[in-house]
Amino acid sequence: MTGLPHVRTPTISLIIPAYNEEAYLPACLDAVMRNVAGKAFEIIVVDNNSTDGTKAVVERYPSVKYVFEPSKGITRARQRGFTASSGDILAYVDADTHPPAGWIEQIWEQFAANRDLACLSGPYSFYDLSGLRNRVSTAWFVAARSIYRITGYLLVGGNFAIPRHVLEKMGGFDSTIEFYGEDVDIAKRAKQQGKVLFSPRFVMPTSGRRMQKQGFAKIAGIYLANYASIMVRGKPATKGYQDIR
Repeated sequence: MTGLPHVRTPTISLIIPAYNEEAYLPACLDAVMRNVAGKAFEIIVVDNNSTDGTKAVVERYPSVKYVFEPSKGITRARQRGFTASSGDILAYVDADTHPPAGWIEQIWEQFAANRDLACLSGPYSFYDLSGLRNRVSTAWFVAARSIYRITGYLLVGGNFAIPRHVLEKMGGFDSTIEFYGEDVDIAKRAKQQGKVLFSPRFVMPTSGRRMQKQGFAKIAGIYLANYASIMVRGKPATKGYQDIR
């Protein structure tokens, strides 16, 4: 009698794009060392032409691979991480996130349970917003689920995992998109390859610095405008953006 064939656990490459993130990156990498290191196949920081001490921060973590991308832009940094990595699944987080315990295990769990899963994402929680600001910001993701139910795709750029073979079929990331709308574009194109799961359990603690400096209403409006524009036109509505550091 023969047993069931062994199914290899997919390897995961954790990729962290970073532009001038010397202030936030240490806490991110500390969380990665606690909760992801030893489980991920590799950890890569893509320095997106930083002019501060981002590289020096990475050098303090010998197990982290440093990659340099001279052409500034989040999609270009993501693409560089894609080409520099070799894992079966690429997991992307931002430099101001704190990947929690159990986060990487959820990636394995969801992709094992959903054979047609093309992309996994989930909401943010905000570790530096308090009171009403935090509740309002978190409520955005609850409201966004209604959009997700209609379109079948929703993605947070600092918290998603996508199989390499799916990204290859998609042709990688769209480097013509500078910033706003890139997450919607990824989700929409991934949906053509299979299921896009936005799981409320797949939570990523992150900084609310952009909402603090630009305001929740403004950010929500920009996001909705770009979601609608990508959905209808396939192009973002907003070209310019402000670096918040």
